[in-house]
Amino acid sequence: MDSTSGQGMLSFLDAFSGYHQIPMSPDDEENTTFITPHGLYCYKVMPFGLKNAGATYQRLMTKIFKPLIGHTVEVYIDDIIVKSKTREQHVLHLQEVFHLLRKYDMKLNPSKCAFGVSAGKFLGFMVNQRGIEVSPNQVKTVMETPLPRNKKELQRLTGKLVALGRFIVRFTDELRPFFLAIRKAGAHGWTDSCQNTFEKIKHCLTQPPILSSPIPNEKLYMYLALSEWAISAVLFRCPSTKE
Repeated sequence: MDSTSGQGMLSFLDAFSGYHQIPMSPDDEENTTFITPHGLYCYKVMPFGLKNAGATYQRLMTKIFKPLIGHTVEVYIDDIIVKSKTREQHVLHLQEVFHLLRKYDMKLNPSKCAFGVSAGKFLGFMVNQRGIEVSPNQVKTVMETPLPRNKKELQRLTGKLVALGRFIVRFTDELRPFFLAIRKAGAHGWTDSCQNTFEKIKHCLTQPPILSSPIPNEKLYMYLALSEWAISAVLFRCPSTKE
């Protein structure tokens, strides 16, 4: 995720029908058998829902793009991002990607692809030349979340906030009232401290920071925050260049 920021040109690719592009081993086809009113059927391609389907697909994508991953390509399951500093480089990088896709007979879903853009969504976050930003949809979801009425709702709210932890100052320390409330069986443990923390986090998310990658040889500053419960650290870029 971090290595996708600061790029001038981006292309977001989505594999067509994901897991179905991987053929099943003939010996294992019968293990996917299912019953219909018209008889028994089995899958000849890897179906969704198998325990190791996600890991198998990720291994395939890593094998296909191994020469490019970490340089011009990043892949997570069926989401592929091609990154370049300039338009000229981007054309060459896309050619390399398409060459590998043809070699392994992988298909893309054109309706979910975006080529040669300056920004886009990847793994739930907004990626652009400035850096990594919180997705407006994620912020909206937190803002519109009602106060939890039971333990499960409190855990769901905490999970949403954990996903945004990188953008919240002293996140672990701030969220401690939530963890204590969960131990006290959810809504019955919801306290004024929880409410104040929630309001503080929502205010923080109205102007979340932008996470950017450092430039080689650039001066960085480390800030530490210590409390009785947690230790937090953050690296800041030089004030003259940080975003």
